[in-house]
Amino acid sequence: MADQLAIEAADLRKNYGATEALRGLNLEVPAGSICGFLGRNGAGKTTTIKILLGIARPTSGRARVLGRAPEDINAGVQIRQRTGFVSEEKDLYEYMTVEEMIRFTAAFFPRWRRDLEQSYRHTFQLPPDGKIKALSRGARTKLALLLALCRDAELLVLDEPTSGLDPTMIEQILQTLVSHVASQETTVFFSSHQIAEVDQIADRIALIDRGRAVVAGPLDDLRERYRRIQLVFDGDAPQPAFRAAGVVRVRREGRVLSVLSSAGSQGVLDEARALGSVSANVLPVTLKEIFLETLTAED
Repeated sequence: MADQLAIEAADLRKNYGATEALRGLNLEVPAGSICGFLGRNGAGKTTTIKILLGIARPTSGRARVLGRAPEDINAGVQIRQRTGFVSEEKDLYEYMTVEEMIRFTAAFFPRWRRDLEQSYRHTFQLPPDGKIKALSRGARTKLALLLALCRDAELLVLDEPTSGLDPTMIEQILQTLVSHVASQETTVFFSSHQIAEVDQIADRIALIDRGRAVVAGPLDDLRERYRRIQLVFDGDAPQPAFRAAGVVRVRREGRVLSVLSSAGSQGVLDEARALGSVSANVLPVTLKEIFLETLTAED
């Protein structure tokens, strides 16, 4: 399973008139992984999800979900049968009760898991007779997640699933996802702009900016590759153009040059010796730093 791709996008482009929402997006999400899809508002996250679910068609490029092309009508039906989706709006029928919404949804999915339904009913403590229109934002999120988890989906696609929730509710939602993946071998692809949430549960990320992926890969690999190298000089730091591979950003402040590298530290250190630095300090980098520095460098 780990060798298969649950999601694949190659040079994916989407135009809305003169606006380029996606500009050659490349993306790979291995089956069984939890992938955080990070980016600023308007970066192209929701457009990508719409294409993956067959809701929108790409202008060009190729997308595959569970090995099938979502823009194909027949394939799209099969993808939706095997995929659980929770939108940011938590689309639910307002006039129904919780019980009616669960039974209505279950009728469309032959592989509906009654055992999981009972488990998540207990975990989420949803009122069976409660009208959906009267539910809190947190309760609506829990219900939408229950409906997605119980259809025995191979893939969960979540668009800003914790938006607007309090910290306690967020923690419960995140832990539910982790436990579900561990027990059911499900792939999770969730969009967010909350770095701490992604850092907490994801094992890989894709950082999108202006419609293209600027950083992608397993989180452990990124933590290993990214380094900040702080170089100190006797006088004012020079303004060099580093030739080392992987230099993301160089900041100069007085006697100090701070270099962010996505390819380790050795190439930068080799150049630093030629520049005459008197000391060098190599530091690990957090996901938040990678996110902020990469997007700032793109501006």
